[in-house]
Parts: sequence; structure tokens; C-alpha cells
Amino acid sequence: MTFVRILLFILLPLASQLSIAKQATILVMGDSLSAGYGIQLEQSWVTLLQQDLAKTTQAKVINASVSGETSSGGLTRLPALLKKHGPDIVIIELGGNDGLRGQPINIMQNNLQSMITASQTAGAEVILAGMQIPPNYGPRYTKQFQETYTKLAEKNSISLVPFLLEDVAAHGNLIQRDGIHPTAEAQPLILKNVLPVLMPLLTNVK
Repeated sequence: MTFVRILLFILLPLASQLSIAKQATILVMGDSLSAGYGIQLEQSWVTLLQQDLAKTTQAKVINASVSGETSSGGLTRLPALLKKHGPDIVIIELGGNDGLRGQPINIMQNNLQSMITASQTAGAEVILAGMQIPPNYGPRYTKQFQETYTKLAEKNSISLVPFLLEDVAAHGNLIQRDGIHPTAEAQPLILKNVLPVLMPLLTNVK
């Protein structure tokens, strides 16, 4: 057997596995933070994610994010999206609007848990994107809100982005005039928070 044939014998199975991984489908279930509120959709971190992955993979990103979405709304829409797209990875970026509306933490937690369970039952890996709310909601509520994401990630053994707006929320120049939504300039930083959590899962997609 020639050297070239030996090399092909070794590399072809690896290439086949890599090809499968590169064709992964990623479903993003988010709210305005992922829907590109106040900026051009092509500037949003989800679009930037698709562009970044396209450089080295054939992964497909489905952005099912809706501005104003709550965990309840996401849970309602999720089954049809799972059936339609059959995602390998589901990124759940919800709960922020629940918190801003002061909704009970246990309702949000139950909704997110149901979304996680549904995604895993459909065969998808799950990434939970953590969120924080302003301190004016009171220390007890804000603490319980933030801890919900960590608890869910630990309970379900899923990947967690501790805070989607890390290195963004505290910088006024990266937030729009409404004081809530990130600017276009902030989107690459949001993507930077997501990629280190996403890439290991994408590599392991079978």
C-alpha cells in the first residue's frame, strides 16, 4: 500500500465525521437581544455567528428569536420549531422579559425547564444563556433570577453562558438610548461570550 493510500485510509473516516459535525443545525430561541432590536438584523450577534461559522463549517443557524418574547412564549413556539428544523443544538436566551415584568421566578424556571427537556428529548444539546436584571427589582428577586440559570444548567448538565451581556451591560456606550438593548458595536462582544460555550458542542455533534 502506497503512502498516499495509507494516508487516505486514515483521513477519510475522520473527514466523514468532521463533515457531519460541520453540517450541524443551531436553533436560537431568544428575545430582542437575539432578534437584533434597534439595529440592522445583519448586525446582530446571531447573524455574526452564522458568518463566523461559515468560515470553517457548513453549520446552519436558525434565528427564531422574537422581540418581547417571554419564557412562556418560547415554550409555546418551541415544539413546532424542533419538529421543523431538527436542531442539533438549541440556544435558549429567554427570561429577561419575565424578569423585567416582575413575573414569579418559579414560572420562568418551569418554562425554561420544559424547553430544556423538550430540546433534549428531540435529541438536541442545549445551551442556556444567562441573564441579569437591574438591582431596582430588589436584592432578593434579582439574586433568585440570576441563580435560576445556574441551577437549571447544573440540574440538567447543560452548557451555560453565565451572562450573555458580560462586558457589555456595564458600558453605557454599548447600550442603546433605551438603557436596555445593546448597540451594533456590542454584538461582537456578545458573540465572544457565546462562542467558547458553543464550539465544544459543535465539534462533538454526530
